[in-house]
Amino acid sequence: MTDKDPGSRPVLRYQPDDKPPAALTLGIGLQLAVLNIAAVMLIPMVVMRAAGVTEAHASWAVLASVGICGLATVLQALRIGRIGMGHVMVMGTSGAFIPACIIALGAGGPALLATLVAVSALVPFALSWRLSLFQRILTPTVSGTVLMLIPVTVMPAVSDLMGSPPGGTPPAGALGGFFATVVIISGIALRATGTMRLWAPVIGVAVGSAIAGYFGLYDIERVAGASWVAVPRPRPPGLDLDFGPAFWTTLPSFLLVAVIASVRTMSSAVAVQRVSWRRRRAVDFRAVQGAVAVDGVGNLLSGLAGTVPGSATTLSVSLTQLTGVAARGAGIAAGAAFVAFAFLPKAFAVILGIPDPVFAGYLVVLLAMLFAIGLKVLLQGGLDYREGMVVGIAFLAGVAFQYGLIFPDQVSAFAGGLLANGMNAGGFAAILMTLFLRLTGPRPSRIETKFDPAELPKISEFLAAFVSRSGWDTTMANRLDAAAEEALLTLARRDGPGEVEGSRRMLLVARKEKGSAVLEFVVAPMDENLQDRIALVGEQSDEVSFEREVSLRLLRHLASSVRHQQYHDTDIVTVRVEAAGGER
Repeated sequence: MTDKDPGSRPVLRYQPDDKPPAALTLGIGLQLAVLNIAAVMLIPMVVMRAAGVTEAHASWAVLASVGICGLATVLQALRIGRIGMGHVMVMGTSGAFIPACIIALGAGGPALLATLVAVSALVPFALSWRLSLFQRILTPTVSGTVLMLIPVTVMPAVSDLMGSPPGGTPPAGALGGFFATVVIISGIALRATGTMRLWAPVIGVAVGSAIAGYFGLYDIERVAGASWVAVPRPRPPGLDLDFGPAFWTTLPSFLLVAVIASVRTMSSAVAVQRVSWRRRRAVDFRAVQGAVAVDGVGNLLSGLAGTVPGSATTLSVSLTQLTGVAARGAGIAAGAAFVAFAFLPKAFAVILGIPDPVFAGYLVVLLAMLFAIGLKVLLQGGLDYREGMVVGIAFLAGVAFQYGLIFPDQVSAFAGGLLANGMNAGGFAAILMTLFLRLTGPRPSRIETKFDPAELPKISEFLAAFVSRSGWDTTMANRLDAAAEEALLTLARRDGPGEVEGSRRMLLVARKEKGSAVLEFVVAPMDENLQDRIALVGEQSDEVSFEREVSLRLLRHLASSVRHQQYHDTDIVTVRVEAAGGER
């Protein structure tokens, strides 16, 4: 544990660019690997057991997942070009893909799964390429609804795992292993804190396996017969390139979940940045783009290997806060430890020998957590009655179609059973209703001009018309004029000579939102973050010219908030100006 500063934030000893001692770097990396390795192995094992694939492919899928997650973790830390975020962020297998992967294995085997995972890798690549555009489309309503529907879709697989125990084995072994796993993981997660809470899944599965093993359900012979060290033998299943009905009916599920997994990686990338610097900084969305690009690389490799795709984990955030070490060397060490673990067959045999009822118990807790995460995503931006209607209708549609409660014969016949999957039905319903709300709602005012202070008169006319339509007075018009002018002048000034004004285009969007005016400037990329610069005004005035400091102070005074989102392809500056006297 680290000491605390007066503001109760943990003291950060090493930032991403720092180089701590090699022993400390290796120790933190090993902690990250040990705390994450169980989940990385358990999720593909749950999928393969639930789908009933051969033990040979199940073993290969687990091994491939560990190696690929290790390589992806190293990529995140290195940040090669536009790939990676340059921070410590451990990559793991994604529980959100469990139902889609089980369905794909049942419909066409490992080759179909490999093809679908490889194709779904296009989603994070596309999101990384134009994240500034997609962030406006991926609403919490859609993401949260799909996450909440994952347990609905995968519960039949839990029932299959809880099927009849092997002949001659008493039912008490299966029941005891299942309930012990659920109770222990849940109990620790509910009451424990700190590091103990992070070990809840490992402890629960270990105790559940011990109880099941007492009744003869644990495969001890597998563990005893495995060697300690061996070079892995790749067994990729190849790709199913027939693109038959099974591919097209399962593909939407993979695309939807790939979006959700990418959103989770975005959230993790933002959280990692929050705890990785001593001074609070604005979120660097270029790093977020790099993190999502690693999702694409990892999923493509997972597809070629025929295993479960992944996304970022949030455990590295907790460990960074606990240890005060955010140096990217720790991420490289964690990834290298994952890869090294792939050469230890006996450790894999310990996981492969776990009985199915114990996997079912772990899966129940995991699904409950996914449902809670979906609910949290829904509520993070507030939920008005319109969005509540979207969530309610979409969720009920997913449940009804999944369990054949609405015209089951017709639904199963439509598009090869496309809507018989609860995630597909509910996800499509949420997307369609969200698009309907967008298309029928009030449209914001917008103007496109050269990125040049000479365009200020045209912008002033545009804002005057916006204020008039919004029902505000001339005082508000003057405040918006002043805020827009200071924002534009601050952005347009360059430290170095030779910049050609007007060489870039700017889109200005104005909208009324809860009694405030929100101005959004969308321009070409720039090198520094305006949000950080405003925060530094008054602390390091020697670093900026006097004229620029005055503009920043005026902007901070006029606007209630200023947000600067930097992407590789776009810079977006959002300025919120409160109406005087709470005008509506």
